[in-house]
Amino acid sequence: MGIQERERKMYRPLRRAGLEVIPNAVPNDTVPFVSGYRPEDIVGGFSHRYETPRLVERLNEDWYDLAVSSGLFDHRREFLVLLPRGTHTHQALLPKEHLHYGRHTPSWVWTRVRLLDRWDIMGRGAASAFLGIRAGHPGFSMMALDSSVYIGCSTGEIGVDVRAVAHPARSENVLQDLAWYAHGDYPRSDKELQKRIASWLAGRALGAAGRSDR
Repeated sequence: MGIQERERKMYRPLRRAGLEVIPNAVPNDTVPFVSGYRPEDIVGGFSHRYETPRLVERLNEDWYDLAVSSGLFDHRREFLVLLPRGTHTHQALLPKEHLHYGRHTPSWVWTRVRLLDRWDIMGRGAASAFLGIRAGHPGFSMMALDSSVYIGCSTGEIGVDVRAVAHPARSENVLQDLAWYAHGDYPRSDKELQKRIASWLAGRALGAAGRSDR
């Protein structure tokens, strides 16, 4: 996908939702994907049923409070969002279409964004098809620039669940799940993502070995 097409199809809808994309600015050694975390990894979150009054407004308020309290933003209100790479820009990517379920989805990559003064993550963001499927039905993955916290949002049958995970790259549950996926043989797996995860895990192991030799 060319720069102009990506600007038109992805960056503009996200900007209308209050997220300014900062291309090619993801910190080195960022964990490629976060999955497999368990209750002991979760440090915050909230849930709302679809019949909740003022649903989008409530979701936005609670998301912002969680983002601030967990440390998602840096001093410029910048953070990472997981977005699809390539031409599949308007596919609604829900957690139930998770890579472990064998569904064919485009490769996921972290993208750096800045939260603007006027934003609507759970309304316009969800409706953009990059952060959900429609207003009030969000689905996304976000992470702090220093990887200190991950926030995942899933849309289920009865409501919306948002969870914050502390230091996902240090979680044994997450690391075990990533290793399982990176080295598995699945007919419809994302081969590119598998390679990136395997490379990241190998680099992490080398770094740990180097520190232990000092």
